[in-house]
Amino acid sequence: MNEFIKEYDKVTKSVLVDNDLISRLGEERSLSMEELIIQRVAVQRMLMRVALLKPDISTVMLISRDNNVYQYTTTTSKVNENALLSQAWYKGLRNSDDTFFITGLHDRSYYEDKGSGAIVTVGRVLFSSNGAYAGILLIDLDPFTLLQLDHDFVLARDKYGISVIISNRQGEIVYHSDAASGRLSWKQVLESGADYLKDNGSKDRIILTGSTEQGTLSIKTEIPRAKLLQKINQIKGMTVIVILTSCLIITLISFGLSYTITRPIKALRRSMKQAETGQYLPIEKEQANDEIGSLVNSYNKMILTIRSLIEDVYIAEIKQRQAKFTALQNQINPHMLYNTLESIRMKALVKDDEETAGMIKILARMFRLALGKEGRHHSVKHELEYTANYLQLQNIRFDHMFRLDIRIPEEMLHCSIIPLVFQPIVENSINHGFLDYSRTMNIEIEGEWTEEEEILIRITDDGVGMSLDKREELLALLEDAESDKYKVEETDAPESRGLGLKNIAERIKLQYGDRYYLTIRPGVERGTTVEILIPKL
Repeated sequence: MNEFIKEYDKVTKSVLVDNDLISRLGEERSLSMEELIIQRVAVQRMLMRVALLKPDISTVMLISRDNNVYQYTTTTSKVNENALLSQAWYKGLRNSDDTFFITGLHDRSYYEDKGSGAIVTVGRVLFSSNGAYAGILLIDLDPFTLLQLDHDFVLARDKYGISVIISNRQGEIVYHSDAASGRLSWKQVLESGADYLKDNGSKDRIILTGSTEQGTLSIKTEIPRAKLLQKINQIKGMTVIVILTSCLIITLISFGLSYTITRPIKALRRSMKQAETGQYLPIEKEQANDEIGSLVNSYNKMILTIRSLIEDVYIAEIKQRQAKFTALQNQINPHMLYNTLESIRMKALVKDDEETAGMIKILARMFRLALGKEGRHHSVKHELEYTANYLQLQNIRFDHMFRLDIRIPEEMLHCSIIPLVFQPIVENSINHGFLDYSRTMNIEIEGEWTEEEEILIRITDDGVGMSLDKREELLALLEDAESDKYKVEETDAPESRGLGLKNIAERIKLQYGDRYYLTIRPGVERGTTVEILIPKL
């Protein structure tokens, strides 16, 4: 409540910034029509600014000393000015000595919809710079906004029947928790408000009272004594039962303690015997949180680590053998392949089919780059040549719809890189990003040095890009690259996967280590960016 008063004290004081506007309140009769319109617009802006300071504010009103009513509301129902001025609670404000005030609960009869429920009004009496009365600022609030109850208090309130009643200095009820919780209606509180504030001196209820720091509001909390002590009486009966039960439990613990200590030691001994024979099986039974349990948990971690290392080394060796086997398959008599392609190209030239001959020449060049570097130095420059040849083929196929821009430092061109990294990414850009034949697609390969002198390469296209769901799916797939790098590829995996993004990410992790990566980033406006980090070798 202290925070509530401080906040709304600041909100109502914010109108004092417009001192000139406040000084002109009540002079409407002496203003011309143009000046009157300007003043009304200025007041409306000021009221709108006040309403925007707090989301709980629904209606703000400013009444000048000549009873001219200005209002701003965020609801569909407006205030009837004549009905407002005739309200008894409003008339009492003119005689109040408080500059900042909070009224008691009152009905909504002065609104045009005359809806049910109750309202609390927070306001401030306004004075001009010379100290003369200028008007009054009124802010209508829902009583629920006065006291924001947390979950724990609501549970305690419902459990023990607690009631919280807030009143102002004039002894008017401002808030009642029973109405807020639905146990009472606001109409009942309005009709019997004074009765809730009386101190009947009943011993059946515990009453706690207090007030805010400025003394603006008083808070009274009532707790039914019977409900509060009901739990204590139950505890007394339970205490006797617990004491008798404890005696029995202590006896049983004495017999079971020795068994609890010796059981994990025997299980640890059996598992060690199995490890000696090459069976690295952890103790699966849940262990107690003591020294023996800690020892068993450490032993389980050691067994799992040993088994994992054995599996990693074994699977890594299988992967290496698979890679060598694939390399041997790809290099089966490459000269025969080159000679065959050259023969086909010459036949195309004889038939004056220069486009087909050109495509075969580019394809032969790509095969030389892909198959001719196995076991030797493969550089960034070779990767770029292979990618450029691939894109040249696609331009012949798609009538020059792709433009490749390469920006790689000279020194970086001679650095080593694993083969077939750039081309599959560019192929993905064409397959998934190129949909519009009316516009040329731009693909950019850019390289830069990081602060650690490592190679950072970005492959960017301005294609259609990808949806957020698709990007999250691909990122999740790439995150699995670190855990899947030692897994043997499934023999029945679909061929469409090929050297996909995950395959490249796995090869980067396997070749260079977990520090290096392949990831996807969205384009600035459209398109997709694939970022690769590898060491300088």
